[in-house]
Amino acid sequence: MESALNATFEVLSFGAVLVLVVLGLGIIAGMMGIFNFAHGDFVLLGAYTTYLVYSVGLPVWLGMFAAPLVVAAIGFVLERVVIRRFYAIPVIAMVATYALGLIIREGVRGLIGGLYLSVPEPIVGSFTVAGAQFSRWRLAIIVITTAVMIAGYFLLTRTSFGLRVRAALDNPSLARASGISTSALYAATFTFGAGLAGLAGALVVPLFSLFADFGIHFLILGFLAIMVGGIGTFQGSVAGAATVGVLSAALPWAVAPVVADALVFVIAILFIKFKPKGLIA
Repeated sequence: MESALNATFEVLSFGAVLVLVVLGLGIIAGMMGIFNFAHGDFVLLGAYTTYLVYSVGLPVWLGMFAAPLVVAAIGFVLERVVIRRFYAIPVIAMVATYALGLIIREGVRGLIGGLYLSVPEPIVGSFTVAGAQFSRWRLAIIVITTAVMIAGYFLLTRTSFGLRVRAALDNPSLARASGISTSALYAATFTFGAGLAGLAGALVVPLFSLFADFGIHFLILGFLAIMVGGIGTFQGSVAGAATVGVLSAALPWAVAPVVADALVFVIAILFIKFKPKGLIA
């Protein structure tokens, strides 16, 4: 009973981080028609920003607050300077994001070398429920993700900005003809997605060691989650992230971690084969 509760709690906390990664990735893919191959490296930047702030003697929570802002600013600059020039050719845009991600990753690798760096949890300790002990920081991750998810949902469904975003998602040509600046929306969306990735990296870095390839795993799982959930909807991104996050965190409790990673891919591929539009089309 105790181990089952611990497993459930770890599954929820990992799934919560993956939701943050996938929300930004899914909105970018649905609106712009491109997969952002630099998204995992935005997660890495969020984790590295948190480490930098902590390494100069400032509180960890301050680094976690700064991480999404720093990564969002970097994402905005990259979108305005590089990525927006290639929207007409999605394949070239994806190659551009891959190149940018590679530059970010190798830049961080040059700064930290082959080291594995650690960042302490800003909220230490645990609490007990039904005889099982749970990490306070993992609970904080779940709460923060839930708050961001609710705020994102209301932003997209209850505001004029969200209405314009949904219009551009549904029919970009008609949105432009109606006077909506899709260029500005693309910049805002890309910036928002980068900020979410930075937040995910900041939240998860106390749980995993920081190294140069930190974001690759989240990028791969993020793409699987988008395909499983369905491209172009907020609900699809959340459903896909929850499904893949649960599989990724739960399977290692039943089988060897290497086998679990392969099983996640196999299950996702089989699902996509029989339901190509995803859980929520």
